[in-house]
Amino acid sequence: MQVQTNTDDTVTGRVELAERVESIVESALDRFRDRITRVEVHLNDENKAKGGSDDKRCMMEARIKGLEPIAVTHHAGSLIEAIEGAADKLERAIDNRLGKLEDR
Repeated sequence: MQVQTNTDDTVTGRVELAERVESIVESALDRFRDRITRVEVHLNDENKAKGGSDDKRCMMEARIKGLEPIAVTHHAGSLIEAIEGAADKLERAIDNRLGKLEDR
């Protein structure tokens, strides 16, 4: 499973952040590892320099063999919280989609 991290120009510490993103995504989606080819992660600060609560956004899109991509978005007060929230949402979305396929 490949994890690709994309950020806007307001995000700092890109190398360390990309490593953290990869760790969080791999931990959350490990049981689907054989089915997922790639996860794209997009991080940005929607308010930029203005600040504010829940202005950090994480969008994750999982590419699963034989299925349409699954995408989720999570907003939070910090990038790590946004990443963890999006990873949890993506795990549930994949579990739901694959569960429906197995029920058929």
